[in-house]
Amino acid sequence: MRYDTIIIGGGMGGLVTGINLLRQGQKVAVISAGQSALHFNSGSFGLYGRHNGEDITDNPLDYIKGLPETHPYSKVGIDNILKYIPQVKPLFEEVGVTLHGDEKRNHYRLTPIGMLKPAWLSMEGYATADSPAPLSWGKALLVNIQGYLDFYPQFLSRGLEKAGLKVESRTFTLDSLQHLRKSATEMRATNIARVLDGNVLRDVARHINRFIDETDATTVIMPAVIGMFDESPIRLLQEQVKVPVRFISTIPMSVGGMRAQMKLRTWFHQHGGTYLLGDIVTRGTIDGGRVKEIYTANLADMPLAADNFVIASGSFLSHGLEANPDSVYEPIFGLDVVADPNRPQWCDPDLYKEQSFEHYGIATDSSLRVSHKGSTLDNLFAAGAVIGGCNALKEESGAGVTLMTAFKVADQILNSKKVTMFASD
Repeated sequence: MRYDTIIIGGGMGGLVTGINLLRQGQKVAVISAGQSALHFNSGSFGLYGRHNGEDITDNPLDYIKGLPETHPYSKVGIDNILKYIPQVKPLFEEVGVTLHGDEKRNHYRLTPIGMLKPAWLSMEGYATADSPAPLSWGKALLVNIQGYLDFYPQFLSRGLEKAGLKVESRTFTLDSLQHLRKSATEMRATNIARVLDGNVLRDVARHINRFIDETDATTVIMPAVIGMFDESPIRLLQEQVKVPVRFISTIPMSVGGMRAQMKLRTWFHQHGGTYLLGDIVTRGTIDGGRVKEIYTANLADMPLAADNFVIASGSFLSHGLEANPDSVYEPIFGLDVVADPNRPQWCDPDLYKEQSFEHYGIATDSSLRVSHKGSTLDNLFAAGAVIGGCNALKEESGAGVTLMTAFKVADQILNSKKVTMFASD
């Protein structure tokens, strides 16, 4: 089983890399263990939202230009970032995900606990604002489903009132949701989203419109439990309700994030990509400064070979990085990791301070090639959160780093292919 490129990791970074390679005629395989970070997505993507603890509104690219050379953005290069950014929204639109936003100015997204955080791009229907306060939404009506526990109207009310809004709350239920109430574990966003579709949404709209008449609300805010498979249910509800409807992300799983994951994966598969779901890479063969082949749990002793490989396996959350009492390590190849060897330095006792381990990741050069035992591997590249050198949580930069490094890696692979073809000619 041989490919032009094999990608380890089936989340946004791996799939965007794979899609860009497929567009240029490559034979690509993606190996995915299962859920990716998109399953926990807030409905928004950050490019660079905070610097030294302060929100960034205007010109986030100006801050990116001044980042240290160890930061992934610096390795991608500002000229490349300016080239890749205009490609992001069209790529997602092609797969079926509508994104709104501008790299020249961050907007603000409303979090599940009523905070407003800077964001670069947001999905269709999610609650966003140009500035954190005062909000110009008039009177807000928080609408929840009776018995749904992954949405927090009290926190949201407090946050919205601080932002200058008057807020009222209402709940509703439908007969079509009763079967989910047999178990508390069934009242989850993704299960509800499978029910709230078609004619059922018209019943939802009738309840909401009745609440609007009772409260004189000018904005409706409700949990993002609509649009599991595409965006049409979101638009249908917005058409049926008298005032604007804005959605708030919920406790995972994320309906918007899962929709984006499925859309990316479907496009990749339909255009000839091989997606090996539910498999993990157990080891790889390195010889002469190159990865020759890899082995997976499901394929056992059957190797997968390629001209190039990409590791987009994520950070600690998805086991792209792991730690024992003595060290931080990359579990597949044993790649070099940028991490403090002194265990007490990994974290600060103050939970709210910046933690050193959040910067850890595998070592890469300026081309995003990885390092193994002090030597750069010619054909193994890294994309996304597995790369060290930034704190995506504190910077609000996680999605941006993933996307920009994914585009850069695809370019590097395609350019190296052109060089090889030119040399052979």
